[in-house]
Amino acid sequence: MTNSGAQRAELHKAIWNIANVLRGSVDGWDFKQYVLGFLFYRFISEDITSYLNGYEHQAGDVDFDYAKLDDATAEQVRKSMVEEKGYFILPSDLFANVRRCADADENLNETLQRVFKNIEGSAIGSRSESSLRGLFDDLDLNSRKLGDTVVERNAKLVKVLNAIGNLDLGTESFADNTIDAFGDAYEYLMTMYAANAGKSGGEFFTPQEVSELLTRIATHGKSEVNKVYDPACGSGSLLLQSIKVLGKDKVRQGFFGQEKNLTTYNLCRINMFLHDVNYDHFNIAYGDTLINPQHWDDEPFEVIVSNPPYSTKWEGDDNPTLINDPRFSPAGVLAPKSKADLAFTMHMLSWLAADGTAAIVEFPGVLYRGGKEQKIRKYLLEGNFIDAVIQLPPNLFFGTSIATCIIVLKKSKTDDSVLFIDASERFVHVGNQNQLSPDDIAAIMDAYVKREPVEHFSAVASLEDIRKNDYVLSVSGYVQPKDTREKIDIAALNRQISDIVARENELRTQIDAIIAVFGELKWLKSFQARGLFW
Repeated sequence: MTNSGAQRAELHKAIWNIANVLRGSVDGWDFKQYVLGFLFYRFISEDITSYLNGYEHQAGDVDFDYAKLDDATAEQVRKSMVEEKGYFILPSDLFANVRRCADADENLNETLQRVFKNIEGSAIGSRSESSLRGLFDDLDLNSRKLGDTVVERNAKLVKVLNAIGNLDLGTESFADNTIDAFGDAYEYLMTMYAANAGKSGGEFFTPQEVSELLTRIATHGKSEVNKVYDPACGSGSLLLQSIKVLGKDKVRQGFFGQEKNLTTYNLCRINMFLHDVNYDHFNIAYGDTLINPQHWDDEPFEVIVSNPPYSTKWEGDDNPTLINDPRFSPAGVLAPKSKADLAFTMHMLSWLAADGTAAIVEFPGVLYRGGKEQKIRKYLLEGNFIDAVIQLPPNLFFGTSIATCIIVLKKSKTDDSVLFIDASERFVHVGNQNQLSPDDIAAIMDAYVKREPVEHFSAVASLEDIRKNDYVLSVSGYVQPKDTREKIDIAALNRQISDIVARENELRTQIDAIIAVFGELKWLKSFQARGLFW
């Protein structure tokens, strides 16, 4: 195992053990608020400490340690830190210092509440205010879930502080780590919670393997991109895949997303910080993208990757202004009120750059349902916007076993064909879930890039072919599936049938003979009973 692999394995083991700290008091999905919130608190504390220590060490003061500085002296760098980092933390409010005094702090919950308020308050009136506002709102430090009394709650908070503080996240050399420790810890925690939270956790979470596939498709042929956008960004992991695929500095103007679930919106912003994305390099908005989109001034986007909610309800025809919305009006019809899937698709197409690519996870029904959705598909196809349709395996996502698909959109295609890939059998079993392996992702990407027919795996259909199929885009209608039925030797089967018939006739003859003998014996006994034979 490599150093990074060993470090990651140890990190995951330690994170798993944290679950025992709150087990029985804060269960499942609620548990993540405390662990992720404290992980974020530790990260920004160590980030600002490392930054200031490094600056002073380079200036010649090798003994400087910001954590040991008095608060009054530290105030001198407040303004510059808010400008550069987006926030400011007094030395006494740093994670390490609060943790060191936690055991003896009878008012620990109030101390933490004050610290979190101070951190958020440091950004008020600055460019980073929207990035910090409300990030700690979900940490209810007086929740009875932590304990019935203040003493019990504080005892639990001490355990969480120590558990997070004991994680090996490269504290001795914050900037020199073999893995993206904080980001990796966050993703592992989110995977763990989503796996155990059922639908409530899975509805916002896109598995890393699916995120990687979407990002590789959307960034294919590019060494760097301008902006990445996700209109239903959830916890932000899909947005951040561009860093892993292209490199940290290859998304020039940053990451843009919108999320209407407040808790998840906070988690997304925390995720950005934990992956060392500075506040001025992301813009995550809160609200309903379909009704109140927040990035009109930032579009178009070169890369769009998204896993929007499946067949969720929206206003649709109930809102008469939507049919005139430039995002939806080109199709001449709105997505059904009970199924907003293609409303998200139209929104993304509208905000896609001329040279961009959108890779979207879709509910399979959008490929074949009639009515309004068929009319929207017709618009997308006749406008030559659909580049590819990829059928994914079932049971990839937490909380649902549905076999989803990917629709790839482009605005500058060179022909009117559509590539179809049947990847429904490309997966490995991991626990109770299916998962795309690196080989599976490579096979799908190879088919996407080559754009050639491969028996039982990929096909290329012209617009005319799709027209003849009433604009249905189900992959099975274009890629012939393998015939998994057992092949039958008709001649051998006929011989078996003949043998069975012959054997049946033989048995029937034997049975008739037995019946005849039995009948004869019965006749004899009848005569003996009447005294006619001795």
